[in-house]
Amino acid sequence: MIELDGAIGYGQVLRTAIALSTLTLQPIRIFNIRINRPNPGLRPQHLAGVLEAAKLCHAEIKNAKIGSTEIIYIPKRLEVPERIVTDIRTAGSITLFLQTILPIVVLSNKRVSLTIFGGTDVPGSPTINYYKRVFSYYLENFGVKINVDIEKYGFYPKGGGKVKVEIEGVKLLHSVKFVERGSLREVLAFSIASRELQKAKVAERQISGVEEIIGKVNGSYQYVDTLSTGTSLLAIAEYDNCVLGKDGLGEKGKTAEDVGREVGMELKKSMESAACLDKFMADQILIFAALAKGTSEFTIEEFTDHVETNLAVCEKLLNTKFVKSENKIKVEGIGFSI
Repeated sequence: MIELDGAIGYGQVLRTAIALSTLTLQPIRIFNIRINRPNPGLRPQHLAGVLEAAKLCHAEIKNAKIGSTEIIYIPKRLEVPERIVTDIRTAGSITLFLQTILPIVVLSNKRVSLTIFGGTDVPGSPTINYYKRVFSYYLENFGVKINVDIEKYGFYPKGGGKVKVEIEGVKLLHSVKFVERGSLREVLAFSIASRELQKAKVAERQISGVEEIIGKVNGSYQYVDTLSTGTSLLAIAEYDNCVLGKDGLGEKGKTAEDVGREVGMELKKSMESAACLDKFMADQILIFAALAKGTSEFTIEEFTDHVETNLAVCEKLLNTKFVKSENKIKVEGIGFSI
């Protein structure tokens, strides 16, 4: 049984390890899960990911409950259905749930439909629009077709969001190369706000904050019905060969313009880095590169804790090799197929 210390990477250890354990059918024990967080142990989105993955591989699991800091996960046999429906409840993050499930689903070599209820735009996780417009771009370069349909937005604390994800699974993932950006094509901003904030023009003001930092952008906004009042903002820079993204959420006591300015400053920092992957995309791509056939290469904005965590977990469960040099990662993928 492979043992992993969850203290090294918060919830990222759990998400990556469960996905790889499910695919490779290797039993694992994870301890110290999110031990350094204010609310340690499994949260709803983590537990939902573990339980759904367990269904897919008929796993035996021990201690899978909210607040648990240790689980044992013993996969038996993998069977991915054509339809998956999951309710994370309240504002548990849909995108963090997807980080656990998608690596399994994309290698199913079949069309899979996922319907997930929970939080679409909540603290500590990518917003659903980041997943739709940045993550999906990179996943498709591995040869996987993905469509993210946001039927209802859900903010903290009540959640209530609903997302449908259609995946055309493959037998084998292609390797990728994201080393040179090419020319900048366009900077875009997507602003979302609860309908009760429309009178104050919060969504438009978030975009204006981005423009104070970046200059004129191709902006669009939408007011939506939500159970909890909230806002989210995504700004992306589209290049010939990559997409950089930065998202942010509204907070009490913070003006809409400040939300936009913060997102704009973070995107500007990414654009000035010369990297093809922003610091949040960098960790999310690693598991797919490790599973793909051939050598993948990409330049990244920053070696974050989540990047280092995914490197360590992939090396331990897949025996793949990563070579780091300055802001570049080279991955020798194992060409995994079910």
